[in-house]
Amino acid sequence: MGGEEVKIANPLRKRHGVLMGNVVARVGGLACVFGATLLLAHNGGPAVVGVYALLHVLPGLVGTIVSSGLPVAAPYFLARSEHDDPRVRSTLFAMAVAGGGAGAMLWAATAPLWGPVLFSDLPVWLVMLAGLAVLTRLLVIAAKACSQGSDDLKGSNGIIFFEQFAFLPAYTLLWVAGAHGFGPVVGALLLADTVTASLAWNRLRRRGFFHGATRPSPALARRIGAYGMRGQVGGLMSQLNLRLDFILLGLFAGPAVLGIYAVASKFAELIRILGMALTYVFYPAFAKDGPSRAIARAGRLIRKAGMLTAGGVIPLWVAAGFAIPAFYGASFDAAVTPARIILLGLVLDGVAGMIIGLLYGVGRPGLNSWAMAAGLAVTVVLDLLLIPRFGATGAAIASAIAYTTTTAALLWFFWRLRRPGRPLPSPSSARPRVAVATADERSSRPLPVIGGWSRRPPINDSKRRRPWSSIK
Repeated sequence: MGGEEVKIANPLRKRHGVLMGNVVARVGGLACVFGATLLLAHNGGPAVVGVYALLHVLPGLVGTIVSSGLPVAAPYFLARSEHDDPRVRSTLFAMAVAGGGAGAMLWAATAPLWGPVLFSDLPVWLVMLAGLAVLTRLLVIAAKACSQGSDDLKGSNGIIFFEQFAFLPAYTLLWVAGAHGFGPVVGALLLADTVTASLAWNRLRRRGFFHGATRPSPALARRIGAYGMRGQVGGLMSQLNLRLDFILLGLFAGPAVLGIYAVASKFAELIRILGMALTYVFYPAFAKDGPSRAIARAGRLIRKAGMLTAGGVIPLWVAAGFAIPAFYGASFDAAVTPARIILLGLVLDGVAGMIIGLLYGVGRPGLNSWAMAAGLAVTVVLDLLLIPRFGATGAAIASAIAYTTTTAALLWFFWRLRRPGRPLPSPSSARPRVAVATADERSSRPLPVIGGWSRRPPINDSKRRRPWSSIK
């Protein structure tokens, strides 16, 4: 018994160390974003902050979609298949370059159509130039995902921090060189991503990431893309739920109002670090527990998780009244009320984080996607209704209600799982499995799966198969 306890304790300590490193990297990255918005606010005002906020989000989103969810698929294929197929690494890198290049060309080709609407203060040629960020951002995101899948979590955490930090010296360098206005923002983003991607991929190379790699495989790329798109659905809805208000606010109210809201949103979302940490640390723990034990354990922890984030909201709510004007100046006084409204919607974010970890741990990630879809639907409807009339405050109200809706949906799914007699996957079938076939096996191996379920039952596992009509 003592030996088993030691075996269990060691992975838990390792997870705790990785979690702390990830939290520190995220906090450091947010501090860098805060410093960047502060620097831009003093040098250029709200409009420049608004452009930075949009270019901080859109290129990565475009790159992820055009690459068929490559950042989602890369860790799965590397973690499950890195020793089985030497084509995986080269194919992933080729997909990152090809997807980023295609996304950049698509951005540049369509920029004259939507650029004057979304970036009304920027000349069209500068918006087209910003399309290069699709390539550089995807290379950074792909390197981060490959580091994670290659069991280099230290490197992945380093990228999380450095990709945000690198903007500060890049922008300062361009400013000192005499560049002012919106140009240095675009240039600094491109320069920061280029340096980060170079360092990240070079670290992977030094760690032997490309050792033994063969030519990229178009057939494997199609399989990775198919897996990535299926896995990207929930992540894409989550990103849209988080940042759709940025796009609509920039469209309806302009960059200046968007800059006000960007500061409010970033300040309020500091509390989300706790929810993300809870998901990160308890997801693998729940997977090890097995469904029944994990659900019981989550039931005991949910109240504490809610109290943790609710307690964190109080000091942030109070601090918003003096911290935002003190750091950003009197022109950002209007960000205080939206920040406090968003914080009210994140009071139970710890509960959401705990349940998300549970759903992934028991092999039911589809339920998380449904909860995100509910929040996204509320975001779309309320943003369209409230932003044109109330501006940043309307966007904040929509976000707060959307966060609450998502948490309510997650609680409902958790209640359904706790009902006696609910069918749950066994611990072995709940683990995700990814099959990357060799050249001789592609016709016979099962298709890639998410959440442990495929169109054909795995060998010796047909008794545990559930119909596709059920929610996974």
